[in-house]
Amino acid sequence: MRICELRQKEVINQCNCKRLGFVCDVEFDICDGRIIALIVPGMAKFGGFFGRDTEYIIPYCKICQIGEEIILVNVKEEDVLKKCNLL
Repeated sequence: MRICELRQKEVINQCNCKRLGFVCDVEFDICDGRIIALIVPGMAKFGGFFGRDTEYIIPYCKICQIGEEIILVNVKEEDVLKKCNLL
């Protein structure tokens, strides 16, 4: 599977069956070449006109299954929801 194929998959939290969104980026370890986490944008502000200020950083170990169309994760949202580092 290619990283660009991950971007087409929707991430769903098994804990509450909530749709978190689509993968927008991947964090990986350049020394080992391993994926560390999937990054999914958080909720949009004011209908999406003003961008996003949070994102879900989902550790690879929290991925339960990667299917044809979705990625199932098992996370507590408050543990993986982070503020974006905006420049």
